[in-house]
Amino acid sequence: MESNRCSQVGSCCSSSGHPHRAALILARGGSKGIPLKNIKNLAGVPLIGWVLRAALDSGVADSVWVSTDHDEIERVAKVWGAKVHRRSPEVSKDSSSSLETIQEFIRLRPEVDIVCHIQATSPCLHPHHIREALQMITEQGCDYVFSVVRRHQFRWEEVNEKGSKNPTPLNIDVAHRPRRQDWCGELYENGSFYFYTRKALENGLEQLDKIAYYEMLPEHSVDIDVDIDWPVAEQRVLRFGYFGQEEKAAIRLFLCNVSGCLTNCQIYTSVSGEDLVAINARDVAGIQMLQREDIEVILISSVNEPLSRGLLEKVAQQARCGLRIGEQQKGLEVERLMREKNLRWDEVAFMGSEAEDVDVLSQVGLNGVPCDAHVADLIAAKYICQRPGGHGAIREFAEYILTLEKKSTSQVHQNRIDRAHF
Repeated sequence: MESNRCSQVGSCCSSSGHPHRAALILARGGSKGIPLKNIKNLAGVPLIGWVLRAALDSGVADSVWVSTDHDEIERVAKVWGAKVHRRSPEVSKDSSSSLETIQEFIRLRPEVDIVCHIQATSPCLHPHHIREALQMITEQGCDYVFSVVRRHQFRWEEVNEKGSKNPTPLNIDVAHRPRRQDWCGELYENGSFYFYTRKALENGLEQLDKIAYYEMLPEHSVDIDVDIDWPVAEQRVLRFGYFGQEEKAAIRLFLCNVSGCLTNCQIYTSVSGEDLVAINARDVAGIQMLQREDIEVILISSVNEPLSRGLLEKVAQQARCGLRIGEQQKGLEVERLMREKNLRWDEVAFMGSEAEDVDVLSQVGLNGVPCDAHVADLIAAKYICQRPGGHGAIREFAEYILTLEKKSTSQVHQNRIDRAHF
């Protein structure tokens, strides 16, 4: 269980009344290790989307901001529901510190009393981490709170390779090396977040009266700096990341566009003049995976569907699933289908690809889009596939749906790492 410790070295002055709490994510465009890593997809979600989801769902921030100097990061931040602070060139340099950037932010936002500085590179952050750490400022009177993780690592003094001096152990007795279970370990900053009062920031963190740390479990302490971290973080976030409200939803119906999702939008013509389309065997297998878990799959078309009715029926037959050919707007067709089957929005998953799909994508419990879909720029999709439409995107999204189903039905202790054996 996450815990906190507060070291009392004075008292903290807070604003009168309800202090304005701003969550702030710093996302500069000039990352050297991984170009534009803050918006690179991690497990189907832009990296910054994981922490924005946690900050917005925590319910304790009066405003959620992204500080950036890059147009594409600004676009993604707004799609995910954040406000954007365009930082000045003076604090956008490689040499600019986080403190300088945050100080600029509060100078331009006089209403802000508390800054919840959340690192975009910590995708396993959960809303309860933010709520509990913030309480240490609002209720315990701390003016600086930072996140830590407990590690069992033995440290040694660094020595010059050319020298003759032996390295000295810094935290162990070599002759009496403790067993892991007999040693409580040491606390290290994990870089997930740093919360400050306005006064502490204005003083440049040089006059901190009451300091606290918030201990996070190792499975939630994920940081991404270089490419080699990415696959490890992807596996960790699928198991321990915060997926929003949908991780508790039981999906009963999967709806999917034909063109742009099951097909690649290309129509071929045979020598006899017959229209043909291609569907991917992996997508058919993904549909069958869902059906085996009692999730009904229905292909859905709109009045703008380029494929003929006969071709749509052949595609549905080949994919071995249902077909709904709409004669009205897609949103209205989906609502009518849900009434017929007595379903709620949170019991429906939908994969769309066009601008006309935005309304439905915004309402269903779980949504996904192929990586080449136009709609990906218009909505904060819960899952953005690595594959394009017609090339395995449905299979990929089906695996994601089943991952969430397994996650939601697992017992808590099955998904947690025992600290004594981490």
